[in-house]
Amino acid sequence: MAKKMVAGNGWTDKIYYVTRISLLFAFILVFFSEFNPVRIMTQMNKNLSLLTTALSYDRIVVNIKYEINHNYIYKSDIYSLMIAAALMVAGVIILSVAACMSLGNLKMKRISNFITFGGAGVILGGFFQTVSTYNLYKAVDLEIAEKVGFNMAADKLPVVLYLMLGFAILQLICSLVLIIAQPRSVRGEKCEMATSYKLFIMFLPFIVLSFIFAYLPLYGWRYAFFDYKSGPGTLTMNDFVGLKWFRSLVDNAMTRADIVRVMKNTLIMSGLGIATSWLAMAFAIFLSEIKNGVFRRLVQVFTTIPNFISWVLVYAIAFAIFSNEGFVNNIMTRITGVVHSRLYLQEDSMLYLKMLLWGIWKGIGWSAIIYIAGISGIDQQLYEAATVDGAGRFQKMWHVTLPGLLPTYSVMLLMAVAGILSNGMDQYLVFSNANTKQTLEVLDLYVYTLGIGAGKIPLSTVIGMLKTLVSVTLLFMANGISKLIRGESII
Repeated sequence: MAKKMVAGNGWTDKIYYVTRISLLFAFILVFFSEFNPVRIMTQMNKNLSLLTTALSYDRIVVNIKYEINHNYIYKSDIYSLMIAAALMVAGVIILSVAACMSLGNLKMKRISNFITFGGAGVILGGFFQTVSTYNLYKAVDLEIAEKVGFNMAADKLPVVLYLMLGFAILQLICSLVLIIAQPRSVRGEKCEMATSYKLFIMFLPFIVLSFIFAYLPLYGWRYAFFDYKSGPGTLTMNDFVGLKWFRSLVDNAMTRADIVRVMKNTLIMSGLGIATSWLAMAFAIFLSEIKNGVFRRLVQVFTTIPNFISWVLVYAIAFAIFSNEGFVNNIMTRITGVVHSRLYLQEDSMLYLKMLLWGIWKGIGWSAIIYIAGISGIDQQLYEAATVDGAGRFQKMWHVTLPGLLPTYSVMLLMAVAGILSNGMDQYLVFSNANTKQTLEVLDLYVYTLGIGAGKIPLSTVIGMLKTLVSVTLLFMANGISKLIRGESII
Protein backbone atom coordinates (compact mmCIF):
# COMPACT_ATOMS: atom_id res chain seq x y z
CA MET A 1 0.00 0.00 0.00
CA ALA A 2 2.83 2.35 0.86
CA LYS A 3 4.55 1.54 -2.41
CA LYS A 4 1.36 2.30 -4.33
CA MET A 5 1.03 5.62 -2.50
CA VAL A 6 4.57 6.63 -3.42
CA ALA A 7 3.95 5.71 -7.05
CA GLY A 8 0.77 7.77 -7.01
CA ASN A 9 2.67 10.72 -5.58
CA GLY A 10 5.28 10.32 -8.31
CA TRP A 11 3.04 10.78 -11.34
CA THR A 12 0.63 13.21 -9.70
CA ASP A 13 3.51 15.47 -8.71
CA LYS A 14 4.33 15.88 -12.40
CA ILE A 15 0.92 17.44 -12.97
CA TYR A 16 1.95 20.32 -10.72
CA TYR A 17 4.70 21.22 -13.19
CA VAL A 18 2.03 21.68 -15.86
CA THR A 19 -0.07 23.93 -13.64
CA ARG A 20 2.92 26.00 -12.50
CA ILE A 21 4.34 26.57 -15.98
CA SER A 22 0.94 27.53 -17.41
CA LEU A 23 0.40 29.83 -14.42
CA LEU A 24 3.69 31.58 -15.18
CA PHE A 25 2.49 32.43 -18.68
CA ALA A 26 -0.89 33.62 -17.38
CA PHE A 27 0.84 35.78 -14.75
CA ILE A 28 2.92 37.48 -17.44
CA LEU A 29 -0.16 38.13 -19.60
CA VAL A 30 -1.69 40.13 -16.76
CA PHE A 31 0.87 42.91 -17.27
CA PHE A 32 1.20 43.24 -21.07
CA SER A 33 -1.25 45.48 -22.90
CA GLU A 34 -0.89 43.58 -26.18
CA PHE A 35 -2.39 40.50 -24.52
CA ASN A 36 -5.37 42.08 -22.80
CA PRO A 37 -8.20 39.50 -23.04
CA VAL A 38 -10.98 41.99 -22.24
CA ARG A 39 -10.28 44.48 -25.01
CA ILE A 40 -13.66 44.05 -26.72
CA MET A 41 -14.18 47.66 -27.87
CA THR A 42 -12.52 49.16 -30.91
CA GLN A 43 -11.96 52.52 -29.17
CA MET A 44 -10.63 51.04 -25.96
CA ASN A 45 -7.22 52.31 -24.90
CA LYS A 46 -4.62 50.11 -26.62
CA ASN A 47 -2.13 50.64 -23.79
CA LEU A 48 -4.30 48.99 -21.13
CA SER A 49 -3.15 45.76 -19.55
CA LEU A 50 -5.53 43.36 -17.84
CA LEU A 51 -4.39 44.62 -14.43
CA THR A 52 -4.91 48.28 -15.38
CA THR A 53 -8.35 47.47 -16.79
CA ALA A 54 -9.33 45.98 -13.44
CA LEU A 55 -8.10 49.00 -11.46
CA SER A 56 -8.52 52.18 -13.52
CA TYR A 57 -11.89 53.40 -14.81
CA ASP A 58 -10.35 56.64 -16.11
CA ARG A 59 -7.81 54.81 -18.26
CA ILE A 60 -10.55 52.68 -19.84
CA VAL A 61 -12.76 55.60 -20.86
CA VAL A 62 -10.01 57.97 -22.01
CA ASN A 63 -10.99 57.48 -25.68
CA ILE A 64 -14.75 56.98 -25.28
CA LYS A 65 -15.84 59.90 -23.08
CA TYR A 66 -17.99 61.31 -25.89
CA GLU A 67 -19.88 58.03 -26.27
CA ILE A 68 -20.39 57.78 -22.49
CA ASN A 69 -21.58 61.38 -22.18
CA HIS A 70 -24.16 60.76 -24.95
CA ASN A 71 -25.25 57.41 -23.44
CA TYR A 72 -24.02 55.36 -26.38
CA ILE A 73 -22.11 53.44 -23.73
CA TYR A 74 -23.29 53.14 -20.16
CA LYS A 75 -21.00 53.40 -17.18
CA SER A 76 -22.49 50.18 -15.84
CA ASP A 77 -21.10 48.37 -18.90
CA ILE A 78 -17.62 49.73 -18.20
CA TYR A 79 -17.89 48.54 -14.61
CA SER A 80 -19.01 45.16 -15.92
CA LEU A 81 -15.82 45.00 -17.98
CA MET A 82 -13.76 45.99 -14.94
CA ILE A 83 -15.39 43.22 -12.92
CA ALA A 84 -14.49 40.70 -15.64
CA ALA A 85 -10.87 41.85 -15.60
CA ALA A 86 -10.79 41.84 -11.79
CA LEU A 87 -12.10 38.27 -11.71
CA MET A 88 -9.35 37.10 -14.05
CA VAL A 89 -6.64 38.89 -12.06
CA ALA A 90 -8.05 37.54 -8.79
CA GLY A 91 -8.15 34.05 -10.28
CA VAL A 92 -4.47 34.26 -11.25
CA ILE A 93 -3.60 35.44 -7.72
CA ILE A 94 -5.59 32.56 -6.17
CA LEU A 95 -3.85 30.07 -8.45
CA SER A 96 -0.50 31.58 -7.46
CA VAL A 97 -1.31 30.93 -3.80
CA ALA A 98 -2.29 27.37 -4.65
CA ALA A 99 0.95 26.86 -6.59
CA CYS A 100 2.96 27.96 -3.54
CA MET A 101 1.01 25.60 -1.28
CA SER A 102 1.62 22.71 -3.69
CA LEU A 103 5.28 22.84 -2.64
CA GLY A 104 4.32 21.47 0.78
CA ASN A 105 3.53 18.00 2.03
CA LEU A 106 0.60 15.86 0.92
CA LYS A 107 -1.93 17.65 3.11
CA MET A 108 -0.94 21.06 1.72
CA LYS A 109 -1.09 19.68 -1.80
CA ARG A 110 -4.60 18.38 -1.19
CA ILE A 111 -5.66 21.82 0.04
CA SER A 112 -3.99 23.49 -2.94
CA ASN A 113 -6.00 21.29 -5.31
CA PHE A 114 -9.27 22.71 -4.02
CA ILE A 115 -7.88 26.26 -4.10
CA THR A 116 -6.79 25.67 -7.71
CA PHE A 117 -10.30 24.47 -8.54
CA GLY A 118 -11.74 27.66 -7.04
CA GLY A 119 -9.23 29.94 -8.76
CA ALA A 120 -9.96 28.35 -12.14
CA GLY A 121 -13.66 28.88 -11.47
CA VAL A 122 -13.07 32.58 -10.76
CA ILE A 123 -11.23 32.96 -14.10
CA LEU A 124 -14.09 31.20 -15.87
CA GLY A 125 -16.43 33.70 -14.23
CA GLY A 126 -14.34 36.51 -15.70
CA PHE A 127 -14.49 34.84 -19.11
CA PHE A 128 -18.28 34.56 -19.13
CA GLN A 129 -18.60 38.11 -17.80
CA THR A 130 -16.49 39.34 -20.73
CA VAL A 131 -18.52 37.32 -23.27
CA SER A 132 -21.76 38.67 -21.78
CA THR A 133 -20.55 42.27 -22.01
CA TYR A 134 -19.34 41.72 -25.57
CA ASN A 135 -22.68 40.26 -26.65
CA LEU A 136 -24.40 43.26 -25.12
CA TYR A 137 -22.29 45.63 -27.23
CA LYS A 138 -22.64 43.51 -30.32
CA ALA A 139 -26.43 43.57 -30.09
CA VAL A 140 -26.55 47.38 -30.38
CA ASP A 141 -23.36 47.83 -32.39
CA LEU A 142 -25.04 48.66 -35.68
CA GLU A 143 -27.31 51.23 -34.05
CA ILE A 144 -24.39 52.92 -32.31
CA ALA A 145 -22.27 52.83 -35.47
CA GLU A 146 -24.91 54.85 -37.35
CA LYS A 147 -24.73 57.56 -34.69
CA VAL A 148 -20.99 57.75 -33.97
CA GLY A 149 -19.67 56.70 -37.38
CA PHE A 150 -17.76 53.55 -36.37
CA ASN A 151 -18.33 50.15 -34.80
CA MET A 152 -17.88 50.07 -31.04
CA ALA A 153 -17.67 46.32 -30.61
CA ALA A 154 -14.67 44.42 -31.95
CA ASP A 155 -15.28 42.12 -34.90
CA LYS A 156 -14.63 39.11 -32.69
CA LEU A 157 -13.52 38.26 -29.20
CA PRO A 158 -9.76 38.57 -28.57
CA VAL A 159 -7.76 35.39 -29.17
CA VAL A 160 -6.11 35.89 -25.79
CA LEU A 161 -9.51 35.52 -24.14
CA TYR A 162 -9.74 31.98 -25.51
CA LEU A 163 -6.19 31.34 -24.30
CA MET A 164 -7.28 32.42 -20.85
CA LEU A 165 -10.27 30.09 -21.15
CA GLY A 166 -7.97 27.22 -22.12
CA PHE A 167 -5.71 28.04 -19.19
CA ALA A 168 -8.65 27.99 -16.75
CA ILE A 169 -9.94 24.68 -18.16
CA LEU A 170 -6.45 23.16 -17.92
CA GLN A 171 -6.16 24.21 -14.28
CA LEU A 172 -9.66 22.91 -13.63
CA ILE A 173 -8.94 19.50 -15.16
CA CYS A 174 -5.58 19.17 -13.39
CA SER A 175 -7.14 20.00 -10.03
CA LEU A 176 -9.94 17.46 -10.54
CA VAL A 177 -7.46 14.76 -11.55
CA LEU A 178 -5.35 15.49 -8.48
CA ILE A 179 -8.36 15.55 -6.16
CA ILE A 180 -9.47 12.15 -7.42
CA ALA A 181 -6.14 10.37 -8.00
CA GLN A 182 -3.95 11.79 -5.28
CA PRO A 183 -3.84 9.67 -2.10
CA ARG A 184 -5.42 11.11 1.00
CA SER A 185 -3.22 12.50 3.72
CA VAL A 186 -2.84 10.67 7.01
CA ARG A 187 -5.35 11.71 9.65
CA GLY A 188 -3.85 14.26 12.01
CA GLU A 189 -1.04 15.18 9.58
CA LYS A 190 0.06 18.80 9.89
CA CYS A 191 0.72 21.16 7.02
CA GLU A 192 4.47 21.22 6.53
CA MET A 193 6.92 22.38 3.91
CA ALA A 194 10.61 21.90 3.33
CA THR A 195 12.78 24.74 4.65
CA SER A 196 14.15 25.49 1.19
CA TYR A 197 10.61 26.02 -0.13
CA LYS A 198 9.71 28.19 2.86
CA LEU A 199 12.68 30.42 2.15
CA PHE A 200 11.74 30.53 -1.53
CA ILE A 201 8.17 31.62 -0.72
CA MET A 202 9.48 34.27 1.68
CA PHE A 203 11.70 35.58 -1.09
CA LEU A 204 8.98 35.28 -3.78
CA PRO A 205 7.31 38.69 -3.11
CA PHE A 206 10.65 40.41 -3.73
CA ILE A 207 11.07 38.44 -6.96
CA VAL A 208 7.61 39.57 -8.10
CA LEU A 209 8.28 43.19 -7.15
CA SER A 210 11.64 43.09 -8.92
CA PHE A 211 9.93 41.73 -12.02
CA ILE A 212 7.25 44.43 -11.94
CA PHE A 213 9.46 47.42 -11.18
CA ALA A 214 12.87 46.40 -12.61
CA TYR A 215 12.34 43.98 -15.49
CA LEU A 216 8.82 44.67 -16.78
CA PRO A 217 9.73 48.30 -17.65
CA LEU A 218 12.41 46.91 -20.01
CA TYR A 219 9.50 46.11 -22.32
CA GLY A 220 9.42 49.85 -22.96
CA TRP A 221 12.77 49.59 -24.74
CA ARG A 222 10.79 48.85 -27.89
CA TYR A 223 10.05 52.59 -28.17
CA ALA A 224 13.69 53.10 -29.17
CA PHE A 225 12.96 51.42 -32.51
CA PHE A 226 9.78 53.31 -33.37
CA ASP A 227 8.87 56.86 -34.30
CA TYR A 228 6.61 57.27 -31.31
CA LYS A 229 4.87 60.35 -29.92
CA SER A 230 3.25 60.34 -26.50
CA GLY A 231 -0.50 59.89 -26.56
CA PRO A 232 -3.24 57.28 -26.44
CA GLY A 233 -2.13 55.56 -29.66
CA THR A 234 -0.23 52.31 -29.98
CA LEU A 235 2.86 51.15 -31.83
CA THR A 236 2.53 49.64 -35.30
CA MET A 237 5.08 48.48 -37.84
CA ASN A 238 4.26 51.62 -39.85
CA ASP A 239 6.13 53.56 -37.15
CA PHE A 240 9.16 51.25 -37.14
CA VAL A 241 12.38 53.18 -37.88
CA GLY A 242 15.06 50.67 -36.88
CA LEU A 243 18.23 52.28 -35.56
CA LYS A 244 17.31 55.83 -36.56
CA TRP A 245 17.35 57.16 -32.99
CA PHE A 246 20.62 55.40 -32.22
CA ARG A 247 22.26 57.09 -35.19
CA SER A 248 20.85 60.47 -34.15
CA LEU A 249 23.11 60.39 -31.09
CA VAL A 250 26.17 60.77 -33.29
CA ASP A 251 24.70 62.39 -36.42
CA ASN A 252 23.27 65.44 -34.67
CA ALA A 253 25.96 67.90 -33.54
CA MET A 254 23.76 69.48 -30.84
CA THR A 255 22.88 66.09 -29.41
CA ARG A 256 26.56 65.11 -29.36
CA ALA A 257 27.45 68.30 -27.50
CA ASP A 258 24.67 67.75 -24.98
CA ILE A 259 25.72 64.14 -24.39
CA VAL A 260 29.35 65.16 -23.82
CA ARG A 261 28.33 67.92 -21.38
CA VAL A 262 25.89 65.68 -19.50
CA MET A 263 28.39 62.81 -19.30
CA LYS A 264 31.03 65.16 -17.90
CA ASN A 265 28.62 66.34 -15.18
CA THR A 266 27.56 62.77 -14.41
CA LEU A 267 31.09 61.36 -14.18
CA ILE A 268 32.34 64.24 -12.03
CA MET A 269 29.47 63.92 -9.54
CA SER A 270 29.74 60.12 -9.46
CA GLY A 271 33.52 60.32 -9.12
CA LEU A 272 33.21 62.68 -6.16
CA GLY A 273 30.66 60.35 -4.61
CA ILE A 274 32.92 57.33 -5.01
CA ALA A 275 35.95 59.26 -3.74
CA THR A 276 34.06 60.20 -0.56
CA SER A 277 32.20 56.89 -0.12
CA TRP A 278 34.60 55.96 2.71
CA LEU A 279 33.11 58.72 4.86
CA ALA A 280 30.06 56.59 5.69
CA MET A 281 32.33 53.79 6.90
CA ALA A 282 34.45 56.20 8.94
CA PHE A 283 31.30 57.75 10.42
CA ALA A 284 30.02 54.29 11.41
CA ILE A 285 33.34 53.41 13.06
CA PHE A 286 33.46 56.60 15.12
CA LEU A 287 29.77 56.30 15.97
CA SER A 288 30.32 52.78 17.31
CA GLU A 289 33.09 54.12 19.55
CA ILE A 290 30.69 56.42 21.43
CA LYS A 291 30.25 54.76 24.80
CA ASN A 292 27.18 56.72 25.91
CA GLY A 293 24.32 54.69 24.43
CA VAL A 294 21.72 57.47 24.63
CA PHE A 295 23.98 60.00 22.92
CA ARG A 296 24.99 57.46 20.27
CA ARG A 297 21.34 56.72 19.42
CA LEU A 298 20.53 60.42 19.25
CA VAL A 299 23.39 61.04 16.83
CA GLN A 300 22.35 58.09 14.68
CA VAL A 301 18.70 59.21 14.60
CA PHE A 302 19.48 62.81 13.70
CA THR A 303 21.93 61.79 10.97
CA THR A 304 19.53 59.22 9.51
CA ILE A 305 16.40 61.40 9.43
CA PRO A 306 17.62 63.59 6.49
CA ASN A 307 17.53 60.51 4.24
CA PHE A 308 13.74 60.44 4.61
CA ILE A 309 13.34 64.09 3.73
CA SER A 310 12.55 64.66 0.06
CA TRP A 311 14.89 66.79 -2.01
CA VAL A 312 12.07 69.31 -2.43
CA LEU A 313 12.08 69.91 1.30
CA VAL A 314 15.87 69.95 1.35
CA TYR A 315 15.76 72.73 -1.26
CA ALA A 316 13.19 74.56 0.88
CA ILE A 317 15.66 74.40 3.78
CA ALA A 318 18.47 75.60 1.52
CA PHE A 319 16.26 78.42 0.24
CA ALA A 320 15.44 79.52 3.79
CA ILE A 321 19.17 79.65 4.57
CA PHE A 322 20.77 80.92 1.36
CA SER A 323 18.12 82.99 -0.46
CA ASN A 324 18.52 86.77 -0.81
CA GLU A 325 16.35 87.19 2.30
CA GLY A 326 17.56 84.04 4.00
CA PHE A 327 19.34 83.37 7.25
CA VAL A 328 22.89 83.92 5.95
CA ASN A 329 22.14 87.27 4.32
CA ASN A 330 20.25 88.49 7.39
CA ILE A 331 23.17 87.56 9.67
CA MET A 332 25.66 89.28 7.35
CA THR A 333 23.45 92.39 7.26
CA ARG A 334 23.30 92.57 11.05
CA ILE A 335 27.03 91.99 11.46
CA THR A 336 28.26 94.46 8.81
CA GLY A 337 25.41 96.97 8.87
CA VAL A 338 25.29 96.78 5.07
CA VAL A 339 22.35 95.16 3.29
CA HIS A 340 23.35 91.75 1.87
CA SER A 341 21.12 90.09 -0.73
CA ARG A 342 23.47 87.65 -2.39
CA LEU A 343 21.77 84.88 -4.40
CA TYR A 344 23.84 81.90 -3.30
CA LEU A 345 21.59 79.29 -4.89
CA GLN A 346 21.83 80.89 -8.32
CA GLU A 347 25.62 81.02 -8.43
CA ASP A 348 27.39 78.49 -10.61
CA SER A 349 30.68 78.53 -8.71
CA MET A 350 31.77 75.30 -6.96
CA LEU A 351 28.47 73.65 -7.79
CA TYR A 352 29.89 70.14 -7.80
CA LEU A 353 31.23 70.59 -4.28
CA LYS A 354 27.96 72.11 -3.06
CA MET A 355 25.91 69.22 -4.44
CA LEU A 356 28.36 66.75 -2.91
CA LEU A 357 28.04 68.36 0.53
CA TRP A 358 24.26 68.36 0.37
CA GLY A 359 24.34 64.71 -0.65
CA ILE A 360 26.69 63.79 2.20
CA TRP A 361 24.53 65.62 4.73
CA LYS A 362 21.42 63.86 3.51
CA GLY A 363 22.79 60.35 3.09
CA ILE A 364 25.74 59.70 5.39
CA GLY A 365 23.64 58.50 8.33
CA TRP A 366 21.63 56.11 6.17
CA SER A 367 24.72 54.82 4.35
CA ALA A 368 26.42 54.13 7.68
CA ILE A 369 23.72 51.66 8.76
CA ILE A 370 25.16 48.78 6.75
CA TYR A 371 28.61 49.40 8.25
CA ILE A 372 27.16 49.56 11.76
CA ALA A 373 25.60 46.16 11.09
CA GLY A 374 28.99 44.96 9.83
CA ILE A 375 30.71 46.14 13.00
CA SER A 376 28.26 44.20 15.14
CA GLY A 377 29.24 41.06 13.20
CA ILE A 378 32.96 41.35 13.93
CA ASP A 379 34.18 38.68 16.35
CA GLN A 380 34.54 40.28 19.80
CA GLN A 381 37.44 37.95 20.60
CA LEU A 382 39.54 39.95 18.17
CA TYR A 383 39.02 43.08 20.29
CA GLU A 384 39.83 41.12 23.44
CA ALA A 385 43.02 39.76 21.87
CA ALA A 386 43.98 43.29 20.76
CA THR A 387 43.41 44.55 24.31
CA VAL A 388 45.64 41.81 25.71
CA ASP A 389 48.34 42.84 23.22
CA GLY A 390 48.12 46.41 24.54
CA ALA A 391 46.27 48.00 21.61
CA GLY A 392 44.57 51.32 22.28
CA ARG A 393 41.19 52.47 20.95
CA PHE A 394 42.50 53.89 17.66
CA GLN A 395 44.73 50.87 17.14
CA LYS A 396 41.69 48.58 17.51
CA MET A 397 39.80 50.72 15.04
CA TRP A 398 42.66 50.55 12.54
CA HIS A 399 43.70 46.91 12.94
CA VAL A 400 40.37 45.19 13.83
CA THR A 401 37.32 47.25 12.89
CA LEU A 402 38.57 48.62 9.57
CA PRO A 403 39.78 45.24 8.18
CA GLY A 404 36.49 43.71 9.28
CA LEU A 405 34.55 46.29 7.25
CA LEU A 406 36.69 46.21 4.11
CA PRO A 407 34.77 43.29 2.49
CA THR A 408 31.50 45.22 2.98
CA TYR A 409 33.09 48.39 1.65
CA SER A 410 34.40 46.50 -1.40
CA VAL A 411 30.91 45.27 -2.26
CA MET A 412 29.45 48.76 -1.85
CA LEU A 413 32.26 50.17 -3.97
CA LEU A 414 31.53 47.65 -6.73
CA MET A 415 27.87 48.65 -6.71
CA ALA A 416 28.83 52.32 -6.82
CA VAL A 417 31.09 51.75 -9.81
CA ALA A 418 28.30 49.87 -11.59
CA GLY A 419 25.94 52.77 -10.93
CA ILE A 420 28.40 55.47 -11.93
CA LEU A 421 25.97 56.74 -14.58
CA SER A 422 23.01 56.76 -12.20
CA ASN A 423 23.06 59.87 -10.03
CA GLY A 424 19.32 60.20 -9.72
CA MET A 425 17.63 63.40 -10.80
CA ASP A 426 15.69 64.71 -7.79
CA GLN A 427 18.55 66.66 -6.25
CA TYR A 428 19.70 68.24 -9.49
CA LEU A 429 16.16 68.99 -10.66
CA VAL A 430 15.22 71.04 -7.61
CA PHE A 431 18.56 72.88 -7.40
CA SER A 432 18.84 73.69 -11.11
CA ASN A 433 17.95 77.08 -12.56
CA ALA A 434 18.89 79.11 -15.60
CA ASN A 435 22.40 79.77 -14.25
CA THR A 436 23.16 76.28 -12.95
CA LYS A 437 21.38 73.98 -15.41
CA GLN A 438 24.39 73.50 -17.68
CA THR A 439 26.45 72.26 -14.75
CA LEU A 440 23.80 70.34 -12.83
CA GLU A 441 22.18 68.44 -15.69
CA VAL A 442 23.31 64.85 -15.16
CA LEU A 443 22.32 61.91 -17.35
CA ASP A 444 19.15 60.94 -15.45
CA LEU A 445 17.90 64.52 -15.45
CA TYR A 446 18.75 64.85 -19.15
CA VAL A 447 16.73 61.74 -19.98
CA TYR A 448 13.80 63.12 -17.96
CA THR A 449 13.99 66.52 -19.63
CA LEU A 450 14.32 64.96 -23.08
CA GLY A 451 11.50 62.45 -22.65
CA ILE A 452 8.94 64.17 -20.43
CA GLY A 453 9.83 67.80 -21.12
CA ALA A 454 10.55 67.72 -24.85
CA GLY A 455 8.42 64.66 -25.68
CA LYS A 456 11.29 62.82 -27.39
CA ILE A 457 10.39 59.44 -25.94
CA PRO A 458 12.38 57.29 -28.44
CA LEU A 459 15.61 59.26 -28.03
CA SER A 460 15.37 59.28 -24.24
CA THR A 461 14.72 55.52 -24.35
CA VAL A 462 17.86 54.99 -26.43
CA ILE A 463 19.95 56.90 -23.90
CA GLY A 464 18.39 54.95 -21.04
CA MET A 465 19.16 51.67 -22.82
CA LEU A 466 22.79 52.59 -23.41
CA LYS A 467 23.14 53.72 -19.80
CA THR A 468 21.88 50.35 -18.56
CA LEU A 469 24.20 48.41 -20.87
CA VAL A 470 27.21 50.48 -19.81
CA SER A 471 26.31 50.03 -16.11
CA VAL A 472 26.07 46.25 -16.49
CA THR A 473 29.40 46.21 -18.34
CA LEU A 474 31.06 48.28 -15.62
CA LEU A 475 29.66 45.95 -12.96
CA PHE A 476 31.20 42.88 -14.61
CA MET A 477 34.49 44.71 -15.16
CA ALA A 478 34.67 45.87 -11.53
CA ASN A 479 33.72 42.38 -10.37
CA GLY A 480 36.48 40.86 -12.52
CA ILE A 481 39.06 43.29 -11.14
CA SER A 482 37.92 42.51 -7.58
CA LYS A 483 38.21 38.78 -8.24
CA LEU A 484 41.67 39.26 -9.73
CA ILE A 485 43.00 41.44 -6.91
CA ARG A 486 41.12 40.21 -3.83
CA GLY A 487 40.08 36.74 -4.99
CA GLU A 488 36.45 37.56 -4.16
CA SER A 489 33.47 38.55 -6.27
CA ILE A 490 29.78 39.35 -5.82
CA ILE A 491 28.55 37.71 -9.04
